[in-house]
Amino acid sequence: MGETAFLIGQVFNGFSVASLFVLAALGLALSFGLMRVINMAHGEMLMLGGYLAYLTILVVPGPLGILAAMPVAFIGAALVGAVLESTIIHRLSSRPLDTLLATWGVSLILQQAARDMFGPIGVAVNAPNWLNHTMSITSGPLAGLTLPDTRLFILLVTALVLAGLGLILSRTRLGLYVRAVNQDRSTAAAMGVNARRIDLLVFSLGTGVAGMAGVILALLGPVTPSVGQSYIVPAFLVVILGGLGSLVGTTIASIMVGMISAAAEIFVDVSVAQVMILVFVILFLQFRPQGVVAVRSRALEG
Repeated sequence: MGETAFLIGQVFNGFSVASLFVLAALGLALSFGLMRVINMAHGEMLMLGGYLAYLTILVVPGPLGILAAMPVAFIGAALVGAVLESTIIHRLSSRPLDTLLATWGVSLILQQAARDMFGPIGVAVNAPNWLNHTMSITSGPLAGLTLPDTRLFILLVTALVLAGLGLILSRTRLGLYVRAVNQDRSTAAAMGVNARRIDLLVFSLGTGVAGMAGVILALLGPVTPSVGQSYIVPAFLVVILGGLGSLVGTTIASIMVGMISAAAEIFVDVSVAQVMILVFVILFLQFRPQGVVAVRSRALEG
């Protein structure tokens, strides 16, 4: 493999990692930007999506199983998120520390429930045959470059999710209400916007996206009760780096972190690469505390 092919391959790996971070972090960005809530059970929504994908493929085997798993995981995780928001987060929203501790407790409960139902080892979600191929280049300056179809599929799904959320937030009445509540909750409520319902819908939307991210993760490795914990810390870093509550900033920050991770792993192992990412985030915030995109919102004041 030539240097050009190797470089392009690392860039592709960077975008692949970034796509996973985007899907994992979008829900956090939505909920924190609107409600100022830190959901420590967000990683378990990814885990839930993975297990729902496993169960769906048992019912719908064959090439369409993974496609059927995505709406199932989205709806299932969104419903769990709605219950979580209605029963715990809404009641504790004025006490951020209590909310953090309560959702951490929920995450432990969900992990133990998964161990009891599926076992501690984990289950495998096999990719369909149409994803078990690799795009290879055998001639020219990019000779030796290989692009797995699974990774290309992940990039496509991420692009579609981002486009869908962008359309919802910019072109629909729900998006108008979300932006209004995000900018000034009290004024929006005075003008007739049901802020309580918007909170519920946005939180459910965020957990639903996390459920879809769980389906994607299931294609890359076994689904275990603790699989979400591997991505929750990087997701928080991405949200903070991008600018609290900014979807554009979250996307840009995901690409930055993904590229740094791919570049660092050329020279060091994965553990050291993660440390380097943390150091980069700390240094970046020293020079730009507001993150990549500064969000002006009364929800983030005080």
